[in-house]
Amino acid sequence: MQKIVAMAALSLLVLACQTTPSNPANRQVMDPHSHARPAQAIMTHLDLAMAVDFRAKAIIGTASITFDCHDADSIFLDSDGLIIHSITVDDKPVDWLHGEANELLGRGICIVPSEPVTGTYVADIHYASAPDATALQWLRPEQTNGKTQPFLFTQSQAILARTWIPCQDGPGVRFTYHASVKVPSGLMAVMSATNPTTIAEDGVYEFDMRQPIPSYLMALAVGDLAFQSTGPRTGVYAEPAILKKSAWEFAETEAMIQAAEALYGPYAWDQYDLLVLPASFPFGGMENPRLTFLTPTVITGDRSLVSLIAHELAHSWSGNLVTNATWNDFWLNEGFTVYFEHRIMAAVYGEDYANMLRALSHAGLVDEVNEMMVKHPEDSKLDIALEGRNPDDAMTAIAYDKGFHFLLLVEEAVGKETFDAFLTTYFQDHQFKSMTTDRFIAYLKDQLLDAATWEQIRGEEWVYGTGLPDNCPVLPPLRFEAVDLALDGFLSEGSLMPQDQWTTHEWLRFLDQLGNKGANLSQVTALDGMYHLTASSNAEIQAAWFALAIPLQYRGDGFQTVVEQFLTSVGRRKFLTPTYKAMLEAGDQDWAMTIYQAARPGYHAVATQTMDDLLGFKPAS
Repeated sequence: MQKIVAMAALSLLVLACQTTPSNPANRQVMDPHSHARPAQAIMTHLDLAMAVDFRAKAIIGTASITFDCHDADSIFLDSDGLIIHSITVDDKPVDWLHGEANELLGRGICIVPSEPVTGTYVADIHYASAPDATALQWLRPEQTNGKTQPFLFTQSQAILARTWIPCQDGPGVRFTYHASVKVPSGLMAVMSATNPTTIAEDGVYEFDMRQPIPSYLMALAVGDLAFQSTGPRTGVYAEPAILKKSAWEFAETEAMIQAAEALYGPYAWDQYDLLVLPASFPFGGMENPRLTFLTPTVITGDRSLVSLIAHELAHSWSGNLVTNATWNDFWLNEGFTVYFEHRIMAAVYGEDYANMLRALSHAGLVDEVNEMMVKHPEDSKLDIALEGRNPDDAMTAIAYDKGFHFLLLVEEAVGKETFDAFLTTYFQDHQFKSMTTDRFIAYLKDQLLDAATWEQIRGEEWVYGTGLPDNCPVLPPLRFEAVDLALDGFLSEGSLMPQDQWTTHEWLRFLDQLGNKGANLSQVTALDGMYHLTASSNAEIQAAWFALAIPLQYRGDGFQTVVEQFLTSVGRRKFLTPTYKAMLEAGDQDWAMTIYQAARPGYHAVATQTMDDLLGFKPAS
């Protein structure tokens, strides 16, 4: 105890100033969003024994962490809000320190071995999560699809795993894990690992993840869940109330896996299942290995939004298999995944369908780059600098769509067949490893592009420059030609031919272009009268419609009520942001704030962080 007290005064200095030599064998880079020093001691395996307590809103347990050490006199971990009861080695207390609290990074943990360690070191951390842990959302029964049982789900990306598990919380550190989880009777637990298909009577579940993963892919959900198989290695978990329609919506997942494997090699994770979460889930999907977490807003009854499944599946190669080393390199995760997603969709649904997705991607990219160049031009770089900032700031169209279009440009320069061969080798050469932007560009030049081709495509400008270069590849899809003709007819004659065969993407094109061409209030009123967009059951179409109609002060019958119902029942950040923005643009700050104050308790912390900033909302301390 005296040693701990004496060292505590030095903890801030240790955590702030500790440096270690680089370890080329591990190819580790210093992560600005982690306290870890993996070149000195790197986490390689995690054994979790946890109990889920809905009353206390806490996960309570022990994390037994195996490290590979290299003359380590201190071992660093990340935590944020965790209540650390004790740390032991071989059942004996070991000295450890807490760092000073950091609003962004939490409080680092420094374990101090009795003497420097080389080789294997196992520490047992006995802890509990805090009731307000950012990664965890505890839902009351009425907030779920079934309305009968409570629900818990995690969202660890980007640096939130440290709020429910002590770990080295950076994408460049990979580890295997085993978990034993105790939950209330009658509920099922599932993780990003091997999973049960029936409810355990004793509420105890065992999980194994044999492939090494980074911490942001740690995932847990607990609720009234059931499972339905959809193929030899695919299935759907959902609350019983929505299981049947969920399984129908995603029945073509196996065909997507086969298309992906034909492109870039075998699927490395054995099983690919989907978990449909309550509507408060803040993203469209989260690519947790073996078990993608999914918003229910993609269930439309016509499979028109299954490109999201293709996207999350593609992460099984780009992101999960080859991972960005730090969040500065996030485009290596998402840009590749959007490219791969579109290739899967082309293989399964045809090039015309994929080209619609490509056109929507380009339109969104242009809009976001234009906005960034006014406010934050540096954020329009693929090689973004995020030190001292929330890594969620990288989750923009730059990482996704600028990265995607850069890869399209490379494909055009060398040919699709040559580029496919390159990507296949890239995934094989770097599987279960991390990658930085600079290392990837060096690999790209060494394996694929000569100096003249790199200069021709203006590679330096794309990766390290701001804005969107004017050689961005654009290919208008044939299926949008009919949409644009219909739009011209509507604007000139006020009428539309019935469009019963339009997909969601064609409607999104129509509404986007209608907004770009300066639709007026009378036109949007007529449009709603013809097609009842306010009452649409498709969340993508509704959100696009709200973004168009609200700034025009549209107040059709029941419109405001529907908007309020939408914002209080859906927590997906992609829909919340443009809808609240539209209210602010219309001068409806009071309306937006009234809805937000009512809806905020049902949103995940990932969403509230963004909305608080957008609306200038300050939570009561």
